Amino acid sequence: MQFRQKAFSKLQSPEELDLPVRYARPQGWLVLLVTVLVMAGGGYWAVTGKVSGKLDAPGILTHAKGSYVLQSPVSGQVVEVLAEEGRMLPARTPVLKVRTDRGYEAVRTVAAGRVTSLTAKIGSVITTGKDVATVERVEKPGEPLVAMLYVPGSSGSTVSPGAAVDLTVQSAPTDEYGVLRGRVKAVGRAQTRQQISGFLGNSQLAAQFTKDGQPVAVLVELEKSAATKSGYRWSSEKGPPYRLQSMTVTDGAIHQPSERPVDWLLP
Repeated sequence: MQFRQKAFSKLQSPEELDLPVRYARPQGWLVLLVTVLVMAGGGYWAVTGKVSGKLDAPGILTHAKGSYVLQSPVSGQVVEVLAEEGRMLPARTPVLKVRTDRGYEAVRTVAAGRVTSLTAKIGSVITTGKDVATVERVEKPGEPLVAMLYVPGSSGSTVSPGAAVDLTVQSAPTDEYGVLRGRVKAVGRAQTRQQISGFLGNSQLAAQFTKDGQPVAVLVELEKSAATKSGYRWSSEKGPPYRLQSMTVTDGAIHQPSERPVDWLLP
């Protein structure tokens, strides 16, 4: 009871009532002011600022119609190779001469194109359906190259036709020649390993592009330039002093549309 009385008396005592009350130190006000300014600036940037990104995807330089694998329609022994790698051939042109049980038969091209590889040799025995050559579907020399990129399936919907693309070409070092410029021409559907192999005529590349699932095929049109040896526009002034070859591996960086940071918070 005595303790409570002393506390009550302490409250009634007027001592120290004339001392000023210090709400905050000057340093505290400075910290508060800086915090408010930073939050205000961040809010303004979130509403008015723009952030752009890039979507990376592997791919290959090729021609728009791709390639096909030529398979033998007969079984027998190859006695003559009638074509050479790199040669342009019309449709239905003999590529191999094969000795069969019924006499000599020719293995012919299915469509016009350039022979990019020959796997059958003189003396080798082939069976019906055996892969004997790869033919790129081109009708005349000088047809422009395109880049076919394979974007992860979950990101395919974020790619829009017309988007700028920077291509790192395996045969042209980036630190010396820069990147190849292009734009998205078309966005396809998810591709199976068999579909990619059928278009590129290369099962190994198909396996590489589908190792993480079924990608979306994105066709990139290369920007042309009369000022470069390759005939295409590069981030450097001249680009490489040689022409690009089909079936060259490339990596693409697809420019994504700019977004406001505040959009990331909105449903």
